[in-house]
Amino acid sequence: MAKEKATSQEDLFVSGHRACHGCGMALSVRHILKATGKDVIVVSPTGCLETFTSPYSYSPWGVPWIHHLFENAPAIASGVVAALKAQKRDDVRVLVIGGDGGTFDIGFGSLSGMLERGDDVLYICVDNGAYMNTGGQRSGASPLYSSTTTEPAGKASHGKGQLKKDLPAIVAAHHIPYVATASAAYLKDLQKKVKKAMKFRSPRYIQIDTPCPSVWGFPSDRTLEVGRLSVESGLVPLVEMENGKITGVRRIKKRLPVEEYLRSQGRFKHLFAKGKGMEEIGEIQAFANENIEKYGLLKEKKQERAKAPIKKKGQ
Repeated sequence: MAKEKATSQEDLFVSGHRACHGCGMALSVRHILKATGKDVIVVSPTGCLETFTSPYSYSPWGVPWIHHLFENAPAIASGVVAALKAQKRDDVRVLVIGGDGGTFDIGFGSLSGMLERGDDVLYICVDNGAYMNTGGQRSGASPLYSSTTTEPAGKASHGKGQLKKDLPAIVAAHHIPYVATASAAYLKDLQKKVKKAMKFRSPRYIQIDTPCPSVWGFPSDRTLEVGRLSVESGLVPLVEMENGKITGVRRIKKRLPVEEYLRSQGRFKHLFAKGKGMEEIGEIQAFANENIEKYGLLKEKKQERAKAPIKKKGQ
């Protein structure tokens, strides 16, 4: 593990980009770079981040930044690491910041290769749960029963029928030293985890829940509130893993039913149409319950299960 390097709190991701109002991704990137400091090279695959930060003469990046194909961020980052090593520039670190489409799906094979090789790259997935750059198509990160443009809710469907891919567990299975989950709603926790990840000289992975008001369907001034609801309900556990073992857990202060989180967004509104989605909400609640038990998220000793909503007669 490398010595921790003091980081500057200067803004290395500034105004001038074209992100939507309330974008959890833009907020997260600003604080990622506050934690890393300026001696980094950022690699970003195709996605929202690339699109809203790349118009000529409007770049918000205060550090070197590379855009490439959708599927090969880890390979490009590995090449940059090799070039820096040949130049003996050990003070410059390599960082990938990519969305869930380029991480969970299109770039998954390249990511696995980078992890297996042991390349000194911090890979950060800014996860907004769909292909937002092209209108909100389903990805492997889309949550259960969310409505997407390629798997919409309707008379014959309640939206996406599969659970979100557990990518942090898959990454941890590659025997890398550090894996963490974070949220745009808890920025101090995010910065702390990025700083910790920068201490290692090997592959690391951080996955950040980044609410998207435009496609999730909530007012742009509620980004942090929606992010907190996901954490406090147990749907997004904030944890750290070192060498495959859980070493840190952010506890839930007040456990909330998943219904509060689901009601906050348009992508789940079909679950509340005349009580038709009670069974599906119960499945989502059961998933949150499993997370709470698996990671020991509750502060209280007695970890009571939240009950699924009861369907009233006549609904």
